Amino acid sequence: MSDSTLSPAEARPVYAVESLVIDLYTPTLSVRAVDGASFHVAPGETLAVVGESGSGKTVMTLGPLGLLPEGVAVDLRGAARADGRDLLTMSAKDLSALRGGYFGVIFQDPISALNPMLKIGPQLARQAELYQGLSPEAARKEAVSLLARSGIPDPEDRFNRYPHELSGGMLQRAMIALALAARPRVLIADEPTTALDATVQAQILSLIRQIQKEDGIAVILITHDIGAVSVLADRVMVLYAGQVAEEGVAVDVLTDPIHPYTRGLLASVPDFRSETAVGTREIPGLPPNQASLEAGCRFVDRCERARPGCRTRRPELTAVRRGVAARRVACPVVLEEEGIAHG
Repeated sequence: MSDSTLSPAEARPVYAVESLVIDLYTPTLSVRAVDGASFHVAPGETLAVVGESGSGKTVMTLGPLGLLPEGVAVDLRGAARADGRDLLTMSAKDLSALRGGYFGVIFQDPISALNPMLKIGPQLARQAELYQGLSPEAARKEAVSLLARSGIPDPEDRFNRYPHELSGGMLQRAMIALALAARPRVLIADEPTTALDATVQAQILSLIRQIQKEDGIAVILITHDIGAVSVLADRVMVLYAGQVAEEGVAVDVLTDPIHPYTRGLLASVPDFRSETAVGTREIPGLPPNQASLEAGCRFVDRCERARPGCRTRRPELTAVRRGVAARRVACPVVLEEEGIAHG
């Protein structure tokens, strides 16, 4: 049986990160952006990575691909495997080649990812030439087809448009088309609906889901939008200050959260089925300064369940038995107080 005929839970991962540590350095500052995170994603599966801004979601996912901002020194440790190879030990040339064909990325800001000096179509065609080995004529047809598949009306006309001539929704669709031009095995969507109105957001999420279903690709959704998670995700990873707080099947995490931070995130989301936002509340306080982290739990100053030992003991991810599938949670206090079974 091939990987394409297996369920996501049974298939071999196409991207797996193990014990990843990422330190970022500037001339005046060092930051532990990711600290010991592990995750994987299989063909046909969507993994959502959620957390507040600055929690390390984008750095964790794109860092091993060498897609961090220029001007920042980076130290990566651990392992990040794709196509049987470790991205962290590859040469820059080999990493660039693998990244271009194996991974497609939908960036937060499509206008910054697309070359403003080039028309949309030729940018897509060039990607198809490079990574699919198509002739210029075939690549042009592929680019038009990708624009049409991404829901862009009159793709022949849009092929010859510059990025600034498209609306925000059309730009995001063009960005999706560009991400698919190399026929990747992993699609990383970094806040794909930011700055779009609700109707366009729903269309973009539906498009990503449709593409995944048709192509069987793995999707990593980086977001703080719980609504998007509920629509797309098979599994959810909750990240806080560079560490994994909770990870499990989406239906379990969203309907029966265990970690205090996960509970706080979900409690802060209004129930749009109600005419009021009664019952929602913000998580008190602010995330820790990741340039001066202490040894204990990083959520301790904002947690209503904190004990004195939480300040000195780092909580380890523990497998628990609750819900439809195995889950990992990094809060021994809740596990003990609520009698949640391990294993």
